[in-house]
Parts: sequence; C-alpha cells; structure tokens
Amino acid sequence: MSLLFDLGPGQLGVLSIALLGAAYVRGYSGFGFSAIFIAFAALITNPLPLIPVVFTCEIIMTALQARGIRGHVDWRRVGALLLGAAIALPFSISVILSVGEQTARLAVSAIVFTMSLILLTGWTVTRTIPKTGYAGVGVISGMCNAAGIGGLPVAAFLTAQPIAAQTFRATMIVYLTGLDLITLPLLWHGGLVTWETAVGAACALPLLVLGVWLGSRQFLSASPTTFRQFAVMLLLALSSLGLIRVFI
Repeated sequence: MSLLFDLGPGQLGVLSIALLGAAYVRGYSGFGFSAIFIAFAALITNPLPLIPVVFTCEIIMTALQARGIRGHVDWRRVGALLLGAAIALPFSISVILSVGEQTARLAVSAIVFTMSLILLTGWTVTRTIPKTGYAGVGVISGMCNAAGIGGLPVAAFLTAQPIAAQTFRATMIVYLTGLDLITLPLLWHGGLVTWETAVGAACALPLLVLGVWLGSRQFLSASPTTFRQFAVMLLLALSSLGLIRVFI
C-alpha cells in the first residue's frame, strides 16, 4: 500500500524518524535539516519530490524560532549571500529537473559528501571577507540548493570565520529561509510543488515542533560546536551510503 509520494507505511515511518532527528539538528545548530533529511531519503526513494516539502518545513521551523534569533542575525551577510543565490538558482533548477532519479541521487550524495569533508578539514579564514565574497558563496549555495542542500557551502564558509555561535545559528536560519522562499516558486514552475507538498508539510508539523523545541533547549545549555561536528559526521556517513547505493 502506497501513501504520500508513493511511499509505503514502512518508508514513511523511517522518514518520520529522520525528520525528527533533522529538526533537532536544525533547532540546535541552525543548519543541516535539509541535507540530513534528503541524504537519508535518497537511500530509500527518489528525493526530488520531497525537496519542496523540506523547504516548506524549513520555513515553518524559522517561524517557530523567530523570537529567539531576531536579535542575532547578521543581515549584511544574509543580503549578500541571497543576492548570489538568486543569480544561480534559475539555472540550477533547470539542470536538476532535467536529470533522472539515479543522477539526482548521485548528485545529492556527492555534494553532501564533499561539503562534509570541507567542514571537517578545519578550514579557516583569517581576513575580512568583502560582500562580493559572500555573493560568490551564495552562487555556489544556489547551485547546490536545487538538490536541497544549499545551506552546506554557507555553513562551511561561516564556520571557518570567528563568528559567535548565536550569530552563526541565527544567520544560517534566516539565510536558509530566504533561499527556500526564492527556490519554491521555481520548483512550482517546474512541476515539483503539488498538493502532496502541502499535505506532507502539514503531516510533518508535529515532528518539526518537537524536534526544534528539543534542539533549541539543548542550544541554550551548551555550545553548538560539538553537536555541529556530530551533524557533519552524520552527513558524511549518509552521503557515503548514498554513493555506494548508486554504484551497486
């Protein structure tokens, strides 16, 4: 018996657990939700139809977190990043919509794997980055966001700079929301946004509320650095499994 997105009850159950875990990561670190969930989904199904649901969930979670982050957002960084992303997104969406399921799964897993390695290297930036530098990273992020993981290049870039944890988390949350708001109309134009998108997001709401609440409580009581490292290791493991599945 198939339900939403032609998924069976068992598949939906597994994805629900992944959704809760990814929401917890988002509540704690400010990023990783889309990459974790989509990397996990790619192991059991075609992730493309789920990408609009994930973006809608990101927007919902930002509404849940807005009160606690609004005083910590670096709007200068957000604006420059979104400018670059807006330039790249129309092209990247057209590319991802033209490829097949296996290619999409390979692209998602490979990008997650590469970005996870960047986060693990301890890459650091010692000089002040101009707005053009942030716009350039936004272009890379926009290209990756067609596969639902546009936050990872930005997370890698910000992690390498001396940014306070609260500012990092708040800036990532707001940037990802803006990125999703730009991307969703393009996905709708490409036919990926359907009634199932709204139903899926509605069904996910209780898990999102619980995951974000738990993650936000943990953030208030501890530095996000350790957990961010854990999230990256999880992404690396999931993307490795995704790559292996494509070639077997």
